[in-house]
Amino acid sequence: MKLVTAIIKPFKLDELRDALFEIGVQGLTVNEVQGIGRQKGHTEIYRGAEYVVDFLPKTRIDIVISDELLDLVIDVILKSTHTGKIGDGKIFIKSVEQVIRIRTGESGELAV
Repeated sequence: MKLVTAIIKPFKLDELRDALFEIGVQGLTVNEVQGIGRQKGHTEIYRGAEYVVDFLPKTRIDIVISDELLDLVIDVILKSTHTGKIGDGKIFIKSVEQVIRIRTGESGELAV
């Protein structure tokens, strides 16, 4: 099993969610996060005072999937979130040793 974490632009979340559900992903976890990368930040003016916004709002999606779905999920994330502009995000992939469903005690891929 794999844990796929994607950091994306917030306005792409609905499109990505719908595309993931279409290919059979049954669940995901979403968090609003802030980050800084090559996009850096930008300067804004509020009530005449200039200030720098270093951390930009992003959305983090975590998905645990079977190894067989990995390439398809990566492809869906890339197609659903790509704008071609700086700040599109990143995808991180980690191996998952075990998953246990608390309610039933099921483990492994049955728990996903």
